[in-house]
Amino acid sequence: MSESPLSTRPPPPPMSGCALALLGLVGVVLLLPGLCSLIVIGIGLSDGSLGRHLNDLMGFFLMTFLAAAGGIFLIRFVFRGGR
Repeated sequence: MSESPLSTRPPPPPMSGCALALLGLVGVVLLLPGLCSLIVIGIGLSDGSLGRHLNDLMGFFLMTFLAAAGGIFLIRFVFRGGR
């Protein structure tokens, strides 16, 4: 039985510390739109001004929360050491 060529390859080298730091920085920057959206939602709901425009802004809020989710995944990737 012959081995496949993929099983004989060595594992890829780990990512450098500089690359991990850069990915962590990008992850933190991606968290900021979601944080700002949460602040806008909180202020808008407390004074009642957001209720009239919530349906209009829902797509915008969804996009910012998706960007923040990407930031969370990047930060998790960095803390796991790039594995």
